[in-house]
Amino acid sequence: MSISKALQLIKGESSHWINSNNLIQENFMWQDDYWAVSVSESGVWNVRKYIKNQVEHHSKKSFLEEIEELGFERFKDLPSTEVDGNVD
Repeated sequence: MSISKALQLIKGESSHWINSNNLIQENFMWQDDYWAVSVSESGVWNVRKYIKNQVEHHSKKSFLEEIEELGFERFKDLPSTEVDGNVD
């Protein structure tokens, strides 16, 4: 299954479930874009640890700062609302 098909199914099913169960007042919709990254088997433990500690980690460093450190240059010119999810 392609990444785009998998995400289409995940987004569609999760949106339907959230809206069917009235988990939020407004209609839930995912953004159109997504970002997928592969991880080697040797890196799985580090990714799990990162996800587990994500809230604490991002309280010290913004997503944009982290992306710039990792060298993903295409994200550096995005407005902060698109990268951090901040709304002015």
